Amino acid sequence: MAEPETPFTAATAPAPAPVRHMKADRHFVTALARGLDVLRAFASGEERLSNQELAERCDLPKSTITRLTYTLTQLGYLHRVGETGRYRLGLATLGLGGTTQSRLDVKEASHPRLQALADRTGTLVAMAIRDQLSMLYIECCRSESTLITMRLNLGSRMPLPTTAVGRGYLAAAPEEVRQTLEERLRALNPTGWPAQQLAIRQAQDDLAQWGCVTSFGDWRPEINGIAAPLRLSADLPLMVVNAAAATDTVSADQFLQEVRPVLLATLREIASDYGRAA
Repeated sequence: MAEPETPFTAATAPAPAPVRHMKADRHFVTALARGLDVLRAFASGEERLSNQELAERCDLPKSTITRLTYTLTQLGYLHRVGETGRYRLGLATLGLGGTTQSRLDVKEASHPRLQALADRTGTLVAMAIRDQLSMLYIECCRSESTLITMRLNLGSRMPLPTTAVGRGYLAAAPEEVRQTLEERLRALNPTGWPAQQLAIRQAQDDLAQWGCVTSFGDWRPEINGIAAPLRLSADLPLMVVNAAAATDTVSADQFLQEVRPVLLATLREIASDYGRAA
């Protein structure tokens, strides 16, 4: 039996390193240490702190904290809460080891809906955010029929150009973001890029026509999947939800005709739940 998840609190967080005593070490990066201290200052994913409060907890000048919170927000590790001037942990912290997963309100609003989608459609359902050139699963719900056939789990990373979840991001991302990612993908795989580019353009067309994108045997021959983008607010990163199953259990036609409408309805329900909770 898996051990119960230990909540991330001030008591369970690792003790801060003595930054001042390490400044003499030429290998020690003080700016990095200070940024990590800012993240460590949050007792949970729900806590909302101002720059002044962070300055007091980290024992740093407010001007320094302001630069750190700006940088961490741009990278997705902090999330600015509206116009309140307060911050909470961002979704990108999930990529640091998952310590805040159960504390993030996006997951709380989405988990019951995603599990219901998995059970109803007999698929593996995941929510993901982009991390560089891959999609990181921040939530993963299974139906009984996928317990053995689908080995993907929370924290799994999926490639952008060949998976439904990756194509969902590329098809829905802002134009400048997508172009930058395409340039990186082309440089990474010049030989395979023409086929990848064609698949991305098809994903854009599919998203406009169907409200979702597909990957039917493209990532792995034995796996079918569809995905759709989820935008909860302008302050949160673009997320993507995908449903996947073995090709011999859910066909491409079943995905489009039966799973797709349930997936899209689920995303509307999640957005509504999140809006009421915000």
